[in-house]
Amino acid sequence: MKVSLLQSSWESVECDALIVPIFEDEILDQPPVSRIEELLQGLVAEIKDSGEWKAKPGQLITIHRPRGIQARRLIVAGAGKQADFDAEAVRRLMMTAMHQLKDRGFRKIAAYRRSRIGLESAVQSAVEGLVLGSHQLDEYKTESKATGFVGEVLLVTDESLTEDSEAALRRGETLGRAVNIARTLVNEPGNRVNPSQLAEKARQMAEKYDVQVEILDERQMEEKGMHSVLAVARGSDEPARFIILSHMRAPQTDQPPLVFVGKGVTFDSGGLSLKSASGMEDMKADKAGACSVLAAMQAIAQLQVPVNVIGLIPAVENLPSGRAQRPGDVIRSMSGKTIEVLDTDAEGRLILADALHYARTLNPRMIVDLATLTGACVVALGHFRAGLFCNNEQLYGQFIQAAGRSGERFWRLPLDTDYRKELDSQIADIKNVGSKAGGAITAAKFLQEFVGETPWCHVDMAGTDSFAEGEELKGPTGFGVRTLAELAMSIADS
Repeated sequence: MKVSLLQSSWESVECDALIVPIFEDEILDQPPVSRIEELLQGLVAEIKDSGEWKAKPGQLITIHRPRGIQARRLIVAGAGKQADFDAEAVRRLMMTAMHQLKDRGFRKIAAYRRSRIGLESAVQSAVEGLVLGSHQLDEYKTESKATGFVGEVLLVTDESLTEDSEAALRRGETLGRAVNIARTLVNEPGNRVNPSQLAEKARQMAEKYDVQVEILDERQMEEKGMHSVLAVARGSDEPARFIILSHMRAPQTDQPPLVFVGKGVTFDSGGLSLKSASGMEDMKADKAGACSVLAAMQAIAQLQVPVNVIGLIPAVENLPSGRAQRPGDVIRSMSGKTIEVLDTDAEGRLILADALHYARTLNPRMIVDLATLTGACVVALGHFRAGLFCNNEQLYGQFIQAAGRSGERFWRLPLDTDYRKELDSQIADIKNVGSKAGGAITAAKFLQEFVGETPWCHVDMAGTDSFAEGEELKGPTGFGVRTLAELAMSIADS
């Protein structure tokens, strides 16, 4: 799909379908809607008054052979309230529109800009939405693959175009495609992507986009003392891998790096603390944090962001066997801290413990980890916001600003010291679970043990790694990719 910018009036664009957003609270006798109403002889008002279409976000109606314009179809797109039509609303509208239109056989569509936000922000958001909406999850279908992909999309605006707007378009394409890569990887089943295969995909990405890559095997991890990672992997015949991706492009080569860490459990059965069969097939998505870090590193490399960034992915498969770790086992992590394992299904924090300690050895400017870590976070926040924990106010401000630009939503949860006593162990330095109360917080407190005083953000994305907004948007979201990339770009700019 080719996306281009075009400065033109909406009436003169030749295409198969032209998307024009209309707000539910706007007056239809004012331009440009008044011109549409004139050409359509009041049809939009008639449909709106009938209740058939109310201009709610994502509601589309198709008008064939509209008179007076060059487009063969006019797609009137509900845009919600004018005051709410921000960058994220633009992104979501374009995503929904593309999802609905991509299989109709259109070769060329156009979308007319009506947002009040800056042109560059509008362009980037619109392109991200278009690319996200074009994503398919039919790789393993043999007979019902989509065939009617849109070949070209024109973003039409009345404003003058500049190099900045063209750069925004390229940025939107890069970020959108990176998110789709994460979505595809998350959706891969455990028999298609195990730790070794995830490492190989990371290697292929690194070679293509000039990212340095190092992949540690189990012997090398043993030498480094990464016993928390290895303990989780023991139950599987698939060996663990530790993936290190480095984008070292800061003008000052010794600049402390940003370190992004992603939980990479390619399949999680729970180990000996076995999960129930219901829904276990979704545990292929327990690698979502790793996939987002991998995709974000690709985007940062493609955009040639002038900053040092290192991505760390501990990759394991958590299965039960005669070799698997047992509830009650004590393991010594890379940091030297001993961990009493009470629940082998709380494995994500174990592999992150070693990854976070390794991150500390890199003298980082900051550490950000992404993990589908706890069901408790889903209970607390549902599927629309990820839990965010942070031990540094400056980093928190930078992260939230980046999240605001990405459109991804977070909610800060506490790291009060009171929660730490839940993890006290009688026989080890710390145990890997506390009581059920405040489970997302005690999990974060466990991770905090391994970052020391390094500025650190922990993202519990267990509820946001898949869409929960209706049939058309089901599947992995690639959550976190855009925020990580925006964070890297903002640090580079500063």
